[in-house]
Amino acid sequence: MLVSMKDILKHANENNYAVMACNSVNMEMARAVITAAAEKHSPIIINLGVGQMAKLAHPTEMVPLIKELAESVDIPVALNLDHGMKYEDEIAAMQRGFTSVMIDCSSLPYEENVARVNNICTLAHAKGICVEGELGHVGQADVGDNEELDLYTNVAQARDYVDRTGIDCLAVAIGTAHGDYPKGMIPKLDFQRLAELKAELKMPLVLHGGSGAGAENIKKAVAGGINKINVCTDAFHAAEEAMKVAWAENPKTSYLEIMMIAEKAIKKFVSDYIDIIGSANRYGYGDVISDSKE
Repeated sequence: MLVSMKDILKHANENNYAVMACNSVNMEMARAVITAAAEKHSPIIINLGVGQMAKLAHPTEMVPLIKELAESVDIPVALNLDHGMKYEDEIAAMQRGFTSVMIDCSSLPYEENVARVNNICTLAHAKGICVEGELGHVGQADVGDNEELDLYTNVAQARDYVDRTGIDCLAVAIGTAHGDYPKGMIPKLDFQRLAELKAELKMPLVLHGGSGAGAENIKKAVAGGINKINVCTDAFHAAEEAMKVAWAENPKTSYLEIMMIAEKAIKKFVSDYIDIIGSANRYGYGDVISDSKE
């Protein structure tokens, strides 16, 4: 069932677990993510990025597909605009039926960030749509700016930001980054800062750049108050590696077969990730269900 991300994250916040938000750029990914969550009795969030929609995941095709998949399962599914930066992107997502929008003005001057996000909150909340903001800046792993402390979320400023914007959840910068880290690198996260942010805000917090952060970091982040974890690169890699293995074993593997292999690999990856972040065996907005439930 397609629901507001606000409802999903409210329960996750109250019960100290996280929900996976996985970017899904085609039918196979969306189906793998939602099917894995349904089998795990877990809430799930589907992310669609602005750039992804421009290149491949066309919203005219993907949004109806995701809605249909969501209505076919008995778990909460939210559809979230990932890293919208322009007013036009936010409005288009609301009109298309997204149940959540992220407005990322984190690279702008603080007061402009506040003003733009507050405007989107006013419009979105009137339609029952959840809004995610970002304070601090989650950068790119390949340039190493995840280690620049000046980009991390400031606790006092976060209090002011939440109060003045009206956002429903906040993406925080504590040491993760988007994309691939250098080979062998596991980022060092600022868990003390996370604890201070959670104690001050007491609201759903979001971790961007969940890919490559390492299972122990992820578990500790969830224990420290993260309630939504964005994952994209690792899901892509799961599919890519499975396809490479299949072609190495049989170069004649067909397009149909390779797409089925990719979908199966993403489904397993999502299923395993759900176990790590603690959202397995949650029903509705997190009520524990028994294994005997059909």
